[in-house]
Amino acid sequence: MRKFSRFVLVMSFAAGCVGVAAAAAQDQPLPTMKVLQITREFVKPGKAGATHDKAESVFVEAMRKAKWPTYYIGLTSLSGKSRALFMTWYSSFDAWQKDGDAVQKNPALTASLERAATADGELLDSMDQGVFYFRDDMSLNTKKDLQDMRYLEALIFHVKPGKDKEWEQVVKMAKDGYAKAVPTSHWGMYQQMYGGDSGDYVLFVAHKSLDEIDKGFADGKQFEAAMGEEGMKKFNELYASCVDVNQSQIFAVNPAMSYVNEQWIKADPDFWKPKTAVMSAKSTEEKKSKP
Repeated sequence: MRKFSRFVLVMSFAAGCVGVAAAAAQDQPLPTMKVLQITREFVKPGKAGATHDKAESVFVEAMRKAKWPTYYIGLTSLSGKSRALFMTWYSSFDAWQKDGDAVQKNPALTASLERAATADGELLDSMDQGVFYFRDDMSLNTKKDLQDMRYLEALIFHVKPGKDKEWEQVVKMAKDGYAKAVPTSHWGMYQQMYGGDSGDYVLFVAHKSLDEIDKGFADGKQFEAAMGEEGMKKFNELYASCVDVNQSQIFAVNPAMSYVNEQWIKADPDFWKPKTAVMSAKSTEEKKSKP
């Protein structure tokens, strides 16, 4: 591969996939879901897997018992340091604030979440939060339903200071090239607003299965063919001038850690409501209620 064809490879993963700019607030249309909050939990060695699943399922049961209207998707890492992601979408920053205020005004839910957080905290090395804003102008063919998503790629780019215009041009060229070469391509681009470095962008690609990544390699070649030699030369030069860091991570959707609506559960109960997770949550609550 050429020196700067990494961006081509990254974008090629999007072909044939479901865009992730849709929301855990699954009943609202895509254009309204602008704000994404991501909580990362870095799990202690030996505390991931079933142990962490049980702790997180208590949060899910608390939200479900309260019939809370804001949903979220939990994921666990398949690359990098062991960690879990919790992704919640809001229509605006105002909606984010109102959701937090409503939780504080619900004593029963607040108490349940605090108990769950205390137990969960024993399993963690650290945690942090980031807030991102959806860039519709940098996204391609995003969908509004993620209930079939099973894997998620997070492709992170850091744009050099003062190079925003070049970055916008790079993404536009990628969008135009993939729209022409691979019309089924999808991705959602987010710009980090809080909790990270200025200039960070994350491109999310959702997969139904990992064979879509295999297909992405072929799609990358189609993109290069559509761009032509001169087009790729300009594309690579622009990319090199504006991006100084990029990385890719992959996560698996974890139903035991996800609080999704009833429509998703009814559509695929075997995946979204595994019996082990429900039993674990109930068992934990029963133990807490005993003297």
